[in-house]
Parts: sequence; structure tokens; C-alpha cells
Amino acid sequence: MPRRKNTAYYITVAAVFIILEAAAAVMLGYNGTLQNTWLSKGLHGFMGTVWGGTESVKHYFSLAKENERLAMENHFLQQELRRHGLETLTESQERFWADTVGRYRYIPTEIMKMSNNRQHNYLIIRKGSEDGIEPMSGVITRQGVVGIVEAVSRHYSYATAFNNLDMAVSARLGRDGAVGTLTWDGTGSRNAILNEIPHHIEVESGDTVFTSGFSAIFPPDIPLGITGEKQIVNGSSYRIRVRLFEDFSRLRFVTVVHSIDDEEIEALENR
Repeated sequence: MPRRKNTAYYITVAAVFIILEAAAAVMLGYNGTLQNTWLSKGLHGFMGTVWGGTESVKHYFSLAKENERLAMENHFLQQELRRHGLETLTESQERFWADTVGRYRYIPTEIMKMSNNRQHNYLIIRKGSEDGIEPMSGVITRQGVVGIVEAVSRHYSYATAFNNLDMAVSARLGRDGAVGTLTWDGTGSRNAILNEIPHHIEVESGDTVFTSGFSAIFPPDIPLGITGEKQIVNGSSYRIRVRLFEDFSRLRFVTVVHSIDDEEIEALENR
């Protein structure tokens, strides 16, 4: 009991002290212009210090998160190299990342500019023809498809973003499931629709959607998102909502991927 009484006593004394100090500060503020100015400056200085510190902390953790994202991106590409027996790069390959990883060449780069609030969004990346970028290359991250390169200059490239009403990606339910077409739904940067999945296919909420590999632009098995609600369209196929893994509002580092067989495949298709 004595300990509890002592604790209550000290808390009461501290509370009274704080109240008296606050009252004294208020009285000083009202008793003269000089004191009021001094208090105001002191308060604003304190607030500025706290705000600046908060912003610095936010910036620090933002950089840490971005560095972690970049490290994971590099890890993803290194895993691709190992999967195909190319664990190290020669000097001639360093510039173009790898001449062949499977049947694709991967070139890491950074986004210089992008739009994210239109119906037809785009991005400009910091590498061009001198870096090995070619039109009709895919732009990806470890978390999905970002876009398709449409035009290339010496040092920069212009790409149509996935969150564009004119773009569609061949996608598969799971790694071995049915193939459909994935498109942006036009409302949010992470909202997409998977169409053309036959209605007899069993679809569960939470299934992962991957690139199918049927396109010559994107490699297979890139994870794209998670399935949500579904509905039958025209009595024959599902229209499935997909929550994308990639957050387009936070994009900075991407990888350009180009199929080394695209010309040969295109020649066969055009026969």
C-alpha cells in the first residue's frame, strides 16, 4: 500500500507542475508583445524541428524500402541466371545484362518519367538503342508486367504502360491452368480483369495469375496478381477480377526483356 500511495503522490505532483508551467507560459504570452513573440518563435522552431525530423525519418525509411525493392529485383534476375546456368556475367555481357537467359535478354534500367492518372498511360526509361533496347520489348519487374516498348532513341525509350486501355497480356491461371487475356480495368493502378477463362474451369478466389508465355514479348511464369470475384459472361466464360502485385504508383526500377527469337517467330506467323 505505501508504494501505491507514493506512486500516486509523484504522479499528482508531476501533473500539477505541468499545469503550472503551461499556465505560466500562457500568462507570459498575454503580458507583453516581446514575450509573445519569443514564445511564438520558440513554438514554431520546435514544430519545425519535429516536422523536419519526421520528414527525414520518412525519407530514410522510404529509401530503405526502395533499396530493398531494388535488391529483390536483382535477386530475381540472378535467380533467372542460375536457372539457366549463367551464374556469372562476362565483361561483354555486363552492358546488356545477359546475351541469353533462356531465350530472352534482360536489361535493368530506371524509369525517368511516367503517367499514372490517365486512361492511356506511358513511361519513359533511361536506356535506349545504345544500351540494347529494341521496340516491342517487354518491361517487367519481379512483381508483374509494366509495359511494352514502342519507340527507342539513342539513350531513352518510350513504353505503353500496362495501365493503359489499349494493352492486353496473355495470362494463365496458376502455372498450368487455363489461359485468358489480362487487361487493366481503367479504375485503379492495381485493378485488372482476366477474361476468356472457360466457365467449366474451377476458379478459386486467391489463385495466382502468371504470364502464359504465349506472347513473344513476355517470358512465362511472371507472377501478375491474385484472383478475386468472378462472373459468367455470355454463359460461356468467366470475367475475373485480379488484384495486381505491382503498385504502379511506386514504380522506379524496371527490367526490359527482349526475346531473341522474335523475328523468327514473326516470320513463321506471317507465312
